[in-house]
Amino acid sequence: MKSMKLYEADDKMISMIRDNYDLLQALGSFGISLGFGDKTVKETCEDNGVDTYTFLVVVNFIVNGYGDFDTDAKISVPTLLHYLEASHAYFLDFQLPYIRRELQESLDEDKSLAKLIIHFYDEYAQEIRRHMRYEQKTLFPYVQSLIEGRPANDYNVETFSKHHGAADKKLRELKLLIIKYLPQDGLHNNQLTATLHDIYENEVWLQQHAMVEDHIFVPAIRRLEQQVKQSDVTRNISDMVFKAGAGQQSDALSDREKDVIIALVQGMSNKEIAEHLCISVNTVITHRRNIASKLQIHSPAGLTIYAIINNLVDITSVKL
Repeated sequence: MKSMKLYEADDKMISMIRDNYDLLQALGSFGISLGFGDKTVKETCEDNGVDTYTFLVVVNFIVNGYGDFDTDAKISVPTLLHYLEASHAYFLDFQLPYIRRELQESLDEDKSLAKLIIHFYDEYAQEIRRHMRYEQKTLFPYVQSLIEGRPANDYNVETFSKHHGAADKKLRELKLLIIKYLPQDGLHNNQLTATLHDIYENEVWLQQHAMVEDHIFVPAIRRLEQQVKQSDVTRNISDMVFKAGAGQQSDALSDREKDVIIALVQGMSNKEIAEHLCISVNTVITHRRNIASKLQIHSPAGLTIYAIINNLVDITSVKL
């Protein structure tokens, strides 16, 4: 029976594991080795280079199955990413092959039904591998790029979230097939019962894994995406200020182009600018095209910032 306690940093790690033995695999995925003696959760995490807060968030979620993580900015994305990558490695490299060996030992492979069961399991394993390898090749590298402050422009976590789901339908069917249609002698029945127990545990693990991704990882990535976007805006403005300070952009514009910018940021249309400067609308459009080419600024908001920084207009005269 699971404990409903919320574990804290000062709790003994051994007490937490004693209450919830199914957390043993989670320890390995966090990179925490056994042999921690009577150390607290915090001491054990620090010894293994694991963010204590993030570890407790995941552990308490697995144990109790609830939590609101949409605004939890203290969660460490690098720690979560390492945990999920290690969980995938455990499941693909150890758990899937292990259960297959158990099935082979439990079944009479000379019988056609047993062969079909093995084949069915292989199809299930292939589906899981495809599901997890997509995350390894697409989602995880994207998250790493966010951590490093260089996001991809053609992907975001919502793309993953919309198509994410537990790929365990075949696993449920496999359990029913074994229970309903595979009577065995005493020895094989004992082996098959033990294998079924492992399959059930495997199903629970998959569900927990998917829930950690959906309820903890995805919200954390949304926050990180917002942070990176804000950093990009700040960096772009800083670059603009630097270039303006060096006199590079302002000097590149003609006086007439500066007049067009001033009129634009004051809210004038192309026709109004033409009348104001006594030029044709086509000439205004040509000036705007040249301005965009020289400054690499295409939005009215960007031109407004440029004009204020370069003292072309006073902020009080800008039409917001």
